[in-house]
Amino acid sequence: MLATEYETSHLLNTLNTALVMVNEKLQIVYTNHAGEALFETGFKQLCGHKLSDFFAPNAINDARLRAAIRKGEDFTENDFRLCFKDGRNVLSDLTVTNLNTEHGPALMFEVRRIDQQRRISRENQQNAQHDAARELIRGLAHEIKNPLGGIRGAAQLLEKELTNPDHTEFTQMIVEQSDRLRNLVDRLLGPNSLPRLEWSNLHQALEKVRSLMKMDSDNPITIIRDYDPSIPDLMVDQDMVQQSVLNILRNSVQALTEAKTPQPQIRLVTRVDRQMTILGKRHSLVAKIQIIDNGPGIPPDIKDTLFYPMVSSKQNGSGLGLSIAQTLINHHGGKIEVDSHPGRTEFTLYLPVPKKESEHE
Repeated sequence: MLATEYETSHLLNTLNTALVMVNEKLQIVYTNHAGEALFETGFKQLCGHKLSDFFAPNAINDARLRAAIRKGEDFTENDFRLCFKDGRNVLSDLTVTNLNTEHGPALMFEVRRIDQQRRISRENQQNAQHDAARELIRGLAHEIKNPLGGIRGAAQLLEKELTNPDHTEFTQMIVEQSDRLRNLVDRLLGPNSLPRLEWSNLHQALEKVRSLMKMDSDNPITIIRDYDPSIPDLMVDQDMVQQSVLNILRNSVQALTEAKTPQPQIRLVTRVDRQMTILGKRHSLVAKIQIIDNGPGIPPDIKDTLFYPMVSSKQNGSGLGLSIAQTLINHHGGKIEVDSHPGRTEFTLYLPVPKKESEHE
């Protein structure tokens, strides 16, 4: 039994794989719903436009596509990064197939996004690394702080027994250095207090951070705001959210400054996502804060350990900022993701949006 045209169209629209058909002029003539989601626009805005209208320069090899049509050759690209003009990057497995239609030769693009799978895998790995690092630091902290307490106490007792006042300089140095080490250990452990949650406007927190950065920095870095005003109030600890964003912004400023990036800029973007899983829990609505800079990108050798304490690519960097930011967002049941390549680094903070009690009534 042959499927009707409606059934075929409905079937194609249920696929998670994006299907995009172009004619021999490389103009889009068909997309399914997943294809529209890939381009983040409707078919009416896509139909008749060339692929090159939507992608960054050299992101799509037109010559190769025309040769594929001319020779009737199909090809597949794995781990292919689609770079859109709006700055988005989509990692995908791409298959291009030749078709003979009643209107002439065409190419069918099958785009299977793998960035989400990678994201879930990276999230699990990142959480495992973070938990392992914190357990290791807790153990080291216990082994360090106990002897430090004894050393500090012994130095204070010794100071009382000294008859020569000049010698107290040495005992005071022991006390000061013991306190310094103790403070370092406390910073490595990160914030341990639970968040004081209250209904808050996300953009108020971001504006406070932006104002602080403007006062704190003499660098000519432009901070661009792109806020979604429809984001509802969140149940958050404003101080913790501000600290997380501030830590990431300072990292971006340092990276842009040290690299002497021409026309440096940072974009603060807020949006909502629906039906997202965070740390194994499904949320119907989440708010996301994107911090995007046009700097040199994160060095490949620290990408996998970026959120470890004491890991930094910055000169004189402590390596604690991102670790603390992640801990603070984790306290809210959220997460931080990062995507980086030369010319664009994007940190995304996800915060669940709970329903207010009045919405359940």
